[in-house]
Amino acid sequence: MAGFDFLGSLPAIVPEVGLTILAIVILFLDVYLPTERRRNIAWVTVLGLLLLAATPLVWAPPADPASQLVWGGMVRHDTLAQIFRVMILLGAALTALMSIDTKAHGRQGEFYLILVVATLGACLVSAAADLVMVFLGLETLSIPLYILAAFRRDDLRSAESGMKYFLFGAFASALMLFGLSILYGFSGQTSIYALAEVLPAASGEAVLPVLAALTLVVVGFGFKIGAAPFHFWTPDMYEGAPTPVTAFVSVASKAASFALLVRFLIAVFPQSLVVGGHEIQAFWVSLAALMAVISMTLGNVLALSQRNIKRLLAYSSIAQAGYALIGVAAIQSQTEQGVASVGFYLFMYTFTNLLAFAVVVFFSEATGSETIADLAGLNRRSPWLALMMTIALLSLGGIPPTAGFFGKFFLFNAAVQADLTWLAIVGVLNAIVALYYYLIVIKVMYVDRSADEDQPIALSRASGWALALPGLVVLLLGTVAAQPVFEWAVQGALALFQA
Repeated sequence: MAGFDFLGSLPAIVPEVGLTILAIVILFLDVYLPTERRRNIAWVTVLGLLLLAATPLVWAPPADPASQLVWGGMVRHDTLAQIFRVMILLGAALTALMSIDTKAHGRQGEFYLILVVATLGACLVSAAADLVMVFLGLETLSIPLYILAAFRRDDLRSAESGMKYFLFGAFASALMLFGLSILYGFSGQTSIYALAEVLPAASGEAVLPVLAALTLVVVGFGFKIGAAPFHFWTPDMYEGAPTPVTAFVSVASKAASFALLVRFLIAVFPQSLVVGGHEIQAFWVSLAALMAVISMTLGNVLALSQRNIKRLLAYSSIAQAGYALIGVAAIQSQTEQGVASVGFYLFMYTFTNLLAFAVVVFFSEATGSETIADLAGLNRRSPWLALMMTIALLSLGGIPPTAGFFGKFFLFNAAVQADLTWLAIVGVLNAIVALYYYLIVIKVMYVDRSADEDQPIALSRASGWALALPGLVVLLLGTVAAQPVFEWAVQGALALFQA
């Protein structure tokens, strides 16, 4: 296990320390600020998260892989963790920003406190390098999300979504913990970077228990990322939870879990790992490819019949998890393209999905409706909302000049380079299916007529920023910023393979 150097290790957890301090500040403000001034708590949260998002860029990780394992081997301070921390912190900041003028959360300090704690868990997950930290980070992320999903105590749908999310989450966590305990039982090691070295000898060449442990861990991750066939909680939770919470769950939990998934698979089950004459990597590559096909197909087909915009985005998120799994399966080529494509895809997906949900938040606050039919005439009620939703949906569909085009291009290219051309073809066909229901929503906003289209929807300054910022990022990632961000993701992938 790596040694412990407090001062040398401190830069590795600057975001987590900052989030802890921010949570304490929010708690004190909530206690001492008068009711009429508690809206300022939201602004403190937004500014604090934006400031913390810059810290991973200031404290760059060391170039030497041996020096990146810090805090007794619990955390890895590398470029991959840096990338995912930035996207998680920015995603949390945008979530807080879109919540400022909502009736339910705008002045409730505990909402922002729980949001910050969940962000803390997501940041720990993205940098976890030890089985203990893996589980603690996941639970620090998950438990606050269960609370946020049921945050509206006077809404039966919110209570139902929180309960379903909790029950499925607890079951998935138990399965994952069982898988992790099997790995520890074989090896006596908790460091994920030490497991691969001792696993073949420690397992006594018994491949079935190792595959069972791997399967249990992948099931746990499958729940966290919302991939089929572990997606059952997703539609009801997305529909019932408060919309800003749905937005945060759709990006933060998925991003952190994918960061840990690729790190875990490459570190614990690399290409060189052979148990009982079997290459373990071939098994999890096939498992990832199978989950990708099921997730893409099931998510897109079921989205076609949805009438609620949040349920449509729920099934869309299942399909998006399937696309990202293409990059996970492409890791078999032992090049940086697979991991880098996953990193870029989740970076663009974070801003794209937050943009879509921000529109849903402000539309539902103004009208009280979340049905797709009620979006009719939105272009005439609020051209800004309609434009932002169009950008988000085109990006989810992979249409240039939005970020989604390059996101899917990098994923499919990684699959082709990994000799998984058939998987790339399945992805392209699914993208065509998905484009149909995205275009239907756009058609409703711009073509369909509504009796309420003469009633404009007013947006506050905070709402305008919550739409403009992710919208700008989505367009930049689809044009001039695509290559620099992808090169950044390539650096993160190289750091992962050099560990």
